[in-house]
Amino acid sequence: MLYSTTDRHGYRHYKSNLEVCKTCPYLSKCTRSKSHRKVVTRHVWEDSKDWVRLNRLSKAGKKLYKKRKETIERSFADAK
Repeated sequence: MLYSTTDRHGYRHYKSNLEVCKTCPYLSKCTRSKSHRKVVTRHVWEDSKDWVRLNRLSKAGKKLYKKRKETIERSFADAK
């Protein structure tokens, strides 16, 4: 996939190589585009969100998240 452009809402558009896709046996499963090109759209922060999601779901991340109840959330409760 080749980077094409970033729109003003922060989405990056990637387009497949037209010559490669025309001869691909999986073209019908990949895209229904008449131009035989697949376009993938991802937000500029999507890589960071994926990284955070993986860390949060790891053993260490779950352990840290449990501690949040005792520290951060507790200070908000005391402030009320």
